[in-house]
Amino acid sequence: MCPRYEHAVQILGKRWTGLLIASLLPGPRRFSELTAMVGGLSDRVLSDRLRELEQEGLVERIVYPQIPVRVEYQLTEKGRALKPVIEAIQTWANQWIELPCAADGSAADAQASECQPAATAAAEGCEETLPPSSSCETERSGPDHQSD
Repeated sequence: MCPRYEHAVQILGKRWTGLLIASLLPGPRRFSELTAMVGGLSDRVLSDRLRELEQEGLVERIVYPQIPVRVEYQLTEKGRALKPVIEAIQTWANQWIELPCAADGSAADAQASECQPAATAAAEGCEETLPPSSSCETERSGPDHQSD
C-alpha cells in the first residue's frame, strides 16, 4: 500500500476529523462553536484532534492578543484542499446511507434534510433533501416494503 495514502487514511479516518474539517470549510471557528456544531464531541477530544490537525498542517490556530484572548481555528491551504473529498463523501452518503426511522415514520435524525457539506450548507442553506428511496415513509409504505 502506498505510504502516503496510508498516512492520509490514518489522519482522516480518526473519529470526528471529517466532521471538524467540514465544520471549518466555511471559515474560521472558535472552540465553542466547534463544540456546538459537532454534537457528542468532548472538549478534551476536540482539543486533541485540533492539535493533531495543526501538527499535520491542516488547521491553523490563530490567537488574537486582546482581553480576553480570542482563539480561532481555520483550515490551511492544505486543509481547504480537502473540500472536494468532503463533498464527495457527502454525495456518496446521500446516495447510499439510510437514516434510521422513528416510530412515526419520520427520519429519526432532525437534521436529515441537512444533507450538504458544511461549506455548501452555509453558503446555500440546507435545501437538499434525502432521495425518496431513503425516506422513512417510502420504506414503510412503498410497494416493495417487506416484513422481516
